Amino acid sequence: MQYRKFGPLDWKASALGFGAMRLPVLDGDSGKIDEPLATAMIRKAIDSGVNYVDTAYPYHQEQSERFVGRVLKDGYREKVRLATKMPSWLVKEQADFDRFLEEQLKRLDVDHIDFYLLHAMNAKSWQNYRDLDVFSWAEKRMAEGLFNHLAFSFHDDYPVFESIVNGYDNWTMAQIQYNFIDINYQAGQKGLKLAADRGLAVVVMEPLRGGRIAKNPPPPPVAEVWQKSDRDWTPAEWALQWVWDQPEVSLALSGMSTMEQVEENLVTASQSEVGKLTQEDQEMVRLAREAFSSLAPIPCTQCEYCLPCPSGVAIPSIFNIYNEAEAYDSWSHSRWAYNKQLKPELRADNCIECGECEAVCPQNIRIIDWLAKAHEKLVEPVN
Repeated sequence: MQYRKFGPLDWKASALGFGAMRLPVLDGDSGKIDEPLATAMIRKAIDSGVNYVDTAYPYHQEQSERFVGRVLKDGYREKVRLATKMPSWLVKEQADFDRFLEEQLKRLDVDHIDFYLLHAMNAKSWQNYRDLDVFSWAEKRMAEGLFNHLAFSFHDDYPVFESIVNGYDNWTMAQIQYNFIDINYQAGQKGLKLAADRGLAVVVMEPLRGGRIAKNPPPPPVAEVWQKSDRDWTPAEWALQWVWDQPEVSLALSGMSTMEQVEENLVTASQSEVGKLTQEDQEMVRLAREAFSSLAPIPCTQCEYCLPCPSGVAIPSIFNIYNEAEAYDSWSHSRWAYNKQLKPELRADNCIECGECEAVCPQNIRIIDWLAKAHEKLVEPVN
């Protein structure tokens, strides 16, 4: 295992961290973790040098923390730094801080947490935390030894990330979504460098984009790119080595679902290093990014000339969800995003076919037709 500097701490993290969000389950039910297999996987990783385990309040229908508490028995708790996250969207008042922390300590069956993250931070939750003065509370609880370091995970646009990083002097770590596709998404590469420049450790989540850029074999246009290289790497190796190539990255989290994934990622991590990728390698990654982009059928650039829609339809967001489904064959995730994340009044079936959007679209997209097709393929059937 390779180890890397972790922000301001006199401690080095394993290049690979184990994320307990995509553990193997029984009968397709995310709330039923296959505990014998998942236990073997996590302990195999720790025995092989992984020293960072990450979970959160909602994972696996709120069963992940309980399971992690059990898997870290028998001396494994002492071998790792443990991270979990406060459910930001459920915090309504100051009393919730202690309520969730106490519940999570009990679920994990530990007396302290190493890294306590404010989960899925965005503009709304950031304002709420400031209004409730989470920092005074956190410093008291850290002084009491209930957790060692305050950190945050992030899902919003870069300006919000910058505000959060600069809004508190004692962050230890930021957790961001980052991979060779998402270099300009959310915090992106700019946020990675900002956090590192401020002395924070940066933990990368979704280095494989939820497995969507690690499929083997990859889509033909992407496969053609990788075949041009002399590297005998799988798509997952390309994605992980690209992340680890960057000195600002402290650790890459992987939510592994099979023992095979654990074993493959351990080998890849053991071969990781900053500056490993050559200029030719970087060009291969750039071409792969373009190849994935070419798989998106709607040539929407997210310029938002079509907004505001008179009927309130979130045209660019819908096209992005649909393109994601087609390009990465991620229909399950995209249907979830369309039906659960997008408010009903923003969905494509609200289009009245007035044509105002098509008149101003610089890409000359047949917006009305594509909205109808996107809705047809993304909407959940009514039982």
